[in-house]
Amino acid sequence: MIKEFKEFIARGSVVDMAVGIAVGAAFGAIAKSLVDDVIMPVIGLALSGVEFSDLFYVLRPGEPGPPYATLAAAQEAGAVTVNYGVFVNTIITFLIIAFAIFLLIRAINRVRREQEEAPAPTEKECPFCATAIPIAATRCPHCTSQLQAAS
Repeated sequence: MIKEFKEFIARGSVVDMAVGIAVGAAFGAIAKSLVDDVIMPVIGLALSGVEFSDLFYVLRPGEPGPPYATLAAAQEAGAVTVNYGVFVNTIITFLIIAFAIFLLIRAINRVRREQEEAPAPTEKECPFCATAIPIAATRCPHCTSQLQAAS
């Protein structure tokens, strides 16, 4: 069983997948930082200083009771909250990651289409008269020179 596991791990696709997961996790952290530290402060400032991570609704107050200035204060008091501001941040992070993946897939598809569109050559050049002739030709139809057989 250990031998089979080693064979499975040694496959290229498993290693590629592991690298993809590691890079994806790192990219997720970058996207989260972009949203939390760059985008949301600008949006919050444009909306009169709203801090999205502190937008919440109290379902059950804690001890001491409300009002709570921040989500951290509400959680410290033991209040049960719906954290819709954090949810908005998470949605924006998801949209950024999804857009980046879309751009990556789009580039990969473009490269694949270019590779598929390159047809195999159907003609070659006669070494004697320099005219285009079919690849399978053994004699040039223009200058009638004998050509080497097509391989």
